Amino acid sequence: MKRILFIVFICCSQFIYSQTIVTDRPDQTEASSIIPLNSLQIEAGVLFQKTEGIQQDFYPTILWRYGISEIFEFRLLTQYENNSINGASQNIGGLSDLEIGTKVQLFKKENVNTEIAFLSHLIIPTAKNELTNDQLGTINKLSVSHAISKSASIGYNVGYNYFGYGSGNLTYSAALGFSLSEKIGFYVEPYGEFVDFNKHLASFDSGFTYLVNNNLQLDVSYGVGLNYQMNYFSTGFSWNIPKKKK
Repeated sequence: MKRILFIVFICCSQFIYSQTIVTDRPDQTEASSIIPLNSLQIEAGVLFQKTEGIQQDFYPTILWRYGISEIFEFRLLTQYENNSINGASQNIGGLSDLEIGTKVQLFKKENVNTEIAFLSHLIIPTAKNELTNDQLGTINKLSVSHAISKSASIGYNVGYNYFGYGSGNLTYSAALGFSLSEKIGFYVEPYGEFVDFNKHLASFDSGFTYLVNNNLQLDVSYGVGLNYQMNYFSTGFSWNIPKKKK
């Protein structure tokens, strides 16, 4: 129900071509670095997902990111969703619960091909009754990335989500990204979750990114469920607005 990562390096491949923008879409794996100090980054897109007879459309999902220090960024996620059940005559639409959070840079050094960051979001029950969990929740991820070569990298996340009921969900993802050119990137990614630390939902997605310039990136992705019925299509963009020079 969320998120949203990245390219020329993709996913967490911040190292490839040393480009400016590092994003948290279109894949499920959050990047292992934060955005530049005092810059605003807007990562927006639409997603159409069908899961076991339930159609969920998100248009748009917008992740607002702001660099508040060399190691911290502020994050705000807003999205409009529309849900419908096969055969049902009524759709339920409205703003989703608000998410507020931060990402912290834990490890990043020049000439070292590994980066580590931690991300945490607080879910605030602001949506109407049909769309809210009606409980405070939290989303947490540890993100690690490694440069494999100048044209390939791997990033992976492990996390824990709690939505105010049950035991919470253990999550994982691993994205392998490739530079096909100085502007086009491609990734493949297995990901999933253990619902209440029990039921395993395994998924897979893949996508392309196109770097318009160092501050603007376009993306498209498609995902499927491996052991359950799910598929989604998403497209969007990421735009970094740097601090104005005096």
